[in-house]
Amino acid sequence: MNAQFSTAAIAIASLFIGTTISQASDNPSEKYLNAHKEYSAASCPLEADNITHFVYFARDRASIRDHPLLKNDRLSGAQIMYSWRQLEPSQGRYDFSAIEDDLVYLAAHGKKLFVQLQDASFSPHFKPVPNYLLSSRYDGGVSPQYTDDGELEGWVAKRWNNSVQGRFAALLKALGEEFDGEIEGLNLQETAIGISSETDPSFSSSVYASSVKTNMRALKSAFRTSTVMLYANFMPGEWRPWEDQGYLSGLYEFGEETGVGLGGPDLIYTRKGQLNHALAMMHERSYSAPLGIAVQDGNYIGETNTLKVLHERKNIVPVLHAFAKDFLKVDYMFWRNQKPYFEEDLLPCL
Repeated sequence: MNAQFSTAAIAIASLFIGTTISQASDNPSEKYLNAHKEYSAASCPLEADNITHFVYFARDRASIRDHPLLKNDRLSGAQIMYSWRQLEPSQGRYDFSAIEDDLVYLAAHGKKLFVQLQDASFSPHFKPVPNYLLSSRYDGGVSPQYTDDGELEGWVAKRWNNSVQGRFAALLKALGEEFDGEIEGLNLQETAIGISSETDPSFSSSVYASSVKTNMRALKSAFRTSTVMLYANFMPGEWRPWEDQGYLSGLYEFGEETGVGLGGPDLIYTRKGQLNHALAMMHERSYSAPLGIAVQDGNYIGETNTLKVLHERKNIVPVLHAFAKDFLKVDYMFWRNQKPYFEEDLLPCL
């Protein structure tokens, strides 16, 4: 009797466990939650790949001087951020000298430049657009971005305003005339913004989605040779998979139609938010347009937007790379020049 009871108990327990696992796997929001485990055995040196690797410096242009990337054959060059304000000091007058200087310096060392065009900031003290846009003609030019707690965290150009769009397209056209074919590529900042119709009555999610496509079209029109890319990570007004309005998926479809590459600013493979948005978009489809993913501040330790230093940690660079290569199938990786992780974790793996 005891043996029979034990056998039955085990069978029931096994059925319960199997049902629980099945239910967990059937949860759409957890579809890819364990996908990274397939790559947990990845190690240094990094496997051979067809990925073009860049080092991301944000606006810290000075750090490219004598940087280790200049002597590393696997690193193709630098990705540097230039603000709209910096590039257009006054209406219709452009100053591309910073881009030119960096391009020349990198080329002298056999390296390339990938431009990130900044029209949004995560600082309450910095509006990244020219002063002339901050007028009633452009409805103020920018909107404040707020955190979930209602704190001001930065500013973003009114991408959905027709007049602002026109000036942005003019900037892209001027950049293309000067640098198309000279730079490796140019990417627009992330689509995620901390704005709603409550904080800015001129904003709506559907109009924003359409406006992003307008900017993508202008970007591709300006650059016929160099790679162009949009960081399409999240879209206001939806949260996949439960509240999918087709905004984000529409951008990926449009990018494939127009040849504008898509990607995201954070390679976080353990968070459902990232997994259900940009990472799912890249994994679930095949693209002829290029895909890119950035390893940003904090991503070296599985977090976002953090400068904390963990002296005792596991080097997850091999997993980041394997996940990007095989699960996302990206064409570009942009590794943040974040100390000490860049020097201590990434470089030894290269």
